[in-house]
Amino acid sequence: MYRGFWYAQALDLDSHLAPSLEGNEHADVCIVGGGYLGLWSAIRLKQAHPEWRIVIVERDRCGSGASGRNGGIATNWWAKYLSVMSICGEKEARRICEAAESAIDEIGSFCREHQIDAQYRKDGWLWTASNQRQVDSWKVLTDNLERHGVNPFQQLTREQVRQRTGSPRMMGGIFDPNAATVQPAMLARGLRRVALKLGVVIYEKSPLTHLERSERPIVHTARGQIQAKKVVVAMNAWGAQFPELRRMIAIMSSDMVATAPVKNRLDQIGFSGGECITDSRTVLNYYRNTPDGRIVFGKPLGQFGFAGQIGDLYERPSPAAEKVAAEMYRFYPQLADVPVVSNWTGPIDRAMKGLPNFGQLGGHPNIVFGIGFSGNGVATTVFASRIIKSLVEEANDEWANCGLVNQKMKLFPPEPFRFIGAHLVRDALVRKESLEDADQDASFVTSQLAALAPAGYVPAQKK
Repeated sequence: MYRGFWYAQALDLDSHLAPSLEGNEHADVCIVGGGYLGLWSAIRLKQAHPEWRIVIVERDRCGSGASGRNGGIATNWWAKYLSVMSICGEKEARRICEAAESAIDEIGSFCREHQIDAQYRKDGWLWTASNQRQVDSWKVLTDNLERHGVNPFQQLTREQVRQRTGSPRMMGGIFDPNAATVQPAMLARGLRRVALKLGVVIYEKSPLTHLERSERPIVHTARGQIQAKKVVVAMNAWGAQFPELRRMIAIMSSDMVATAPVKNRLDQIGFSGGECITDSRTVLNYYRNTPDGRIVFGKPLGQFGFAGQIGDLYERPSPAAEKVAAEMYRFYPQLADVPVVSNWTGPIDRAMKGLPNFGQLGGHPNIVFGIGFSGNGVATTVFASRIIKSLVEEANDEWANCGLVNQKMKLFPPEPFRFIGAHLVRDALVRKESLEDADQDASFVTSQLAALAPAGYVPAQKK
């Protein structure tokens, strides 16, 4: 199995492998998926109900999917406030965004309490403009946040952003102090260790083959099955195998590269803090450094999954690694001699509004799901696991009744239109945003195609 930089590094420190599922078993709760959502949910449920038998069934190793391959960027949801408000209304949007904000500190305190070395650094998020046309692209959002009295962002000058990032490409930006970076695979492996210590049963190398939707649902794997009172589908993009979830998401790639460590040089150019950094594209550039002085840089330029079928599409080096590296060097031309030493890819469960949805699969009262984290799951899954917990408990509380539960989501078109359209729209966005780097306009057709893209950080501008 191909492992990218993060997960290979984590396995060097902890390579324990749980047994595969064999035979027939029973559980109070069976969670399908051993990533962030599955692990946080298992921990919360076990802490609340130590007498329950809680089982995780994982296709590979816990955290080896999207949870161990992302940028390790933990941001809150104030940047998504307008999208959340369009779904939930102002009062609920504020409550949800406050919960998302608290998740940043919860990750840090959890790591300290359980001695998880996830390289947690709460140094904030720089949302930047990397060309002139991106300058003030966040203003619609920040003006609205100001009106509601909840704006955490601080305006920075071009010089301030350049000093903090070390990139001569920056044209301006805003800063949110309540964000963090982590080594994502080490965080996932740490969650796994805590879950096991609490008594959660984990079966690895046990991919789901069939979910039997009986009154007490049965999770089938190749050599065993678990009948459970409640089943949680926490599979990220792999959840698209279920027809009810398939059109809620488009499966796109997260493509990343990591450089050799050059800490002295990063310190010299000013890129020495633990900030997470994005620009204002829809085909987002997102990056950060590591404590040992690497740049880890990502951009979604790789492959799309067709009809919810992932297979081994993302179990290999990134097919877009050269393009991602070239973009990184455009941000840091002074580091052109620093080699890329690792590249990898992983699937993102991209929802139309960039927000996850929760509910009962097909209306089945004993099968709960969460999907659509859209590449922002590092912190989101922390409070999302509270929603999962309440749905499993059938609680009538603020989480089970959260505005993200049973959304009327805008769905993607069916296949093959979704697959073809995804390529057309992504390619149009890349063309449009490349032209904007040169302060040029895209053609009418390219602009119209780009306008079909799902919501990103930058709010849609009314023409």
